Amino acid sequence: MFFTRKNLSRVFGMEELGILLVLLAFVAIVALIKPVFISEANLINILRASAFPFIIAIAMTFVFIGGQFDLSVGPIVALGGIVAGMMVIAGVPVPIAVAATIATGAFIGFLSGFLVAVFSIPALIVTLGMLYAVRGVVLIITQAQPVYPLPPAFTILGQGTLYSIPYPVVIGVVLALIGHFVLAHTTYGRNIYAMGGNKETARLAGIKITRLTISVFMLTGAAAALSGLLSAARFSSATSNAGTGMELLVIASVIIGGTSLFGGSGSILGTAIGTLMMTVIKNAMVILRIDVYWQDLVVGVVIIAAVGLDQLRRRRAGI
Repeated sequence: MFFTRKNLSRVFGMEELGILLVLLAFVAIVALIKPVFISEANLINILRASAFPFIIAIAMTFVFIGGQFDLSVGPIVALGGIVAGMMVIAGVPVPIAVAATIATGAFIGFLSGFLVAVFSIPALIVTLGMLYAVRGVVLIITQAQPVYPLPPAFTILGQGTLYSIPYPVVIGVVLALIGHFVLAHTTYGRNIYAMGGNKETARLAGIKITRLTISVFMLTGAAAALSGLLSAARFSSATSNAGTGMELLVIASVIIGGTSLFGGSGSILGTAIGTLMMTVIKNAMVILRIDVYWQDLVVGVVIIAAVGLDQLRRRRAGI
């Protein structure tokens, strides 16, 4: 049986339990005010809206656990949609277009990781520069014009469903399971935790810090490009302003989920809960007819609160 003392102790000992209870309480309160909030259609909308940032947040969890930082994912989302859109319109088979798009995102991540790992430039500076550079490339390619119409063979990736569950959600869940397994049960995952906990100690232990750093940035680049092409498929159009502000949403989701901003701790489960929290808050504000301009204020407050709680937790733990 599930309700054994061992299983209950494991559940109540979860680091993610606190934010999960907050999420459930928030959902319950909004549902009491507006029952339509927990309707099947709205829950599907929440899951669909969560999928696009969640795919990136999975990879960002690896970056944060490794003690790094990436601000460049927003423009890579736009580039992913543009590259995939242009390729399928030109007649490139969808599987090849998808693979090439993901590879493009990974290459941008490689450039960021290389500059950070080899030249010791702070990740904040490198990825901030990459944010502007990639957005500039997108605008040059498109001249700020949308790429459309996209063929049905491509748009089904964003619009199709599996037993009423949108494909982006299915893809996000599969990637989350893979990400959890890698972090919890592989040498690569353990090395990322070690690098984030103490880079010099990890280096002395024989961990290839340079390769590992580059690899986590490649993950976020690939994930952002994948999210971008799925978003373009969802809306049947790729636009140059896609992904605007996505980096802040993703970072907030990861931090709220309990991943430390300073490296060495975190989980995919926490990131999933954090992403749902951010999406639920935005959806609830719409359902409750709260002015849309308050959303950015709420996100900002939540980010500050999450970082503050992380600092408090680290101090109590003596880190």
